[in-house]
Amino acid sequence: MSDTDPIAVLQEHRFPCDTCGSDLRYDPAAGDLKCEQCGNVEPIGTVWSKNKTIAELDLKRGLAQTLSVTEMEETRVSQCPNCAAQVEFDANTQATECPFCATPVVVDTGTQRQIKPRAVLPFALAEETARDAMKDWLGGLWFAPNGLQAYARKGRTMDGIYVPYWTYDAQTQTRYTGERGTVYYETQTVMRDGKRQQVQVAKVRWRGVSGRVARFFDDVLVLGSRSLPKRFTDALEPWDLSALEPYAPEYLAGFRAEGYTVTLDEGLVEARAKMDAMIARDVKFDIGGDRQRIHSMDVNLSETTFKHILLPVWMAAYKYRGKSYRFVVNGRTGRVQGERPYSAIKITFAVIAGLIAAAIIGYLYAQNG
Repeated sequence: MSDTDPIAVLQEHRFPCDTCGSDLRYDPAAGDLKCEQCGNVEPIGTVWSKNKTIAELDLKRGLAQTLSVTEMEETRVSQCPNCAAQVEFDANTQATECPFCATPVVVDTGTQRQIKPRAVLPFALAEETARDAMKDWLGGLWFAPNGLQAYARKGRTMDGIYVPYWTYDAQTQTRYTGERGTVYYETQTVMRDGKRQQVQVAKVRWRGVSGRVARFFDDVLVLGSRSLPKRFTDALEPWDLSALEPYAPEYLAGFRAEGYTVTLDEGLVEARAKMDAMIARDVKFDIGGDRQRIHSMDVNLSETTFKHILLPVWMAAYKYRGKSYRFVVNGRTGRVQGERPYSAIKITFAVIAGLIAAAIIGYLYAQNG
């Protein structure tokens, strides 16, 4: 694997219709390719997609950049001048709009080698359903500008984007040292209101312990992109990874796939933090007692594997009064997250209304008093 700077890449895969030659698009409702021009449907259901398991890759080889050439791919990119996301163009496209911030992007040339995705979670929601979910979410926000809500309702269609993630697997064996605390009570005499009283005071008796715990981690999920705020994508969880399909470009027909910008070793740091937090819970459970203290954890990892996967996100970026607002929708469940817009006029009226209500209540209270 060549050593290159990580950049966000958006790929587009196109498949011509056998009937009319127009572009086929993956239909989330049918799970097949469909031509929006003539209605022709071409199934994806091949033998390999139903029977082939999703193979993991060796983590040590990935970190050492010694994966085989068949596990790598080369992409052509163009950079957004505003948010620095990288958009891939096909040969017939000269300009487009960045789906992350709605900024115009023109063709630029650059290539990069990246690890190929091993699996994809196909879109299950159509664009119209995702747009309705976003409208409902906006409509439920207090103090959101009316103009933005109206603009979103009349705006362009949402972009379907496959967002990159890493998954990490590992068998862990952990030796630990710590202390088990047992709560007991002592009777003490205290002064309250000038009188002596006896009270029960909790104390903890600590005893040193050591032991071992084991846990297998399967598909520890780490976001592989920096184009969207992590708080957005985290709020879209959970993802049903049991529904992952072996990667096939047909699932991307009519959609885009973003390349990862978080490298494999950077993702491993976050994955290890998640693993360590779970291991610490296991250790405390193993220590037992009423209280626990952990002094050390010696974690040994084995059978470490990883894979690059793509998860479905509907996204809209709207520019309203000079500011970009981004909204994302889980392409499987319809969960919505986005930037929180506020209307200064609505807030001002709410404050004034609150002051008037407080004044009326105060006046009525004074009259009745």
